[in-house]
Amino acid sequence: MDLPIDEEDGTFTNISLADDPADRRSGRLSSKAERARSTMMNADMDDLSARVDAVKEENLKLKSENQVLGQYIENLMSASSVFQTTDTKSKRK
Repeated sequence: MDLPIDEEDGTFTNISLADDPADRRSGRLSSKAERARSTMMNADMDDLSARVDAVKEENLKLKSENQVLGQYIENLMSASSVFQTTDTKSKRK
């Protein structure tokens, strides 16, 4: 590892390993950024939950409509002579 050398007099520059106040400030920014990211993730999760709830609601509505249509089709088929069920026992006689 190369140490910085003062080019004017050729001596080494001391580098402090103690906590620098600037480092602490950047640490605060990191925690603020982390909170902001967490808030955005929570908002994304809320949006996702709302979309899932909307899809569930639509699914239930469509299932109900399908039941109504299925019953309607069954009623039409039973009223039509084309779709009358045949009795297999009566044909065997």
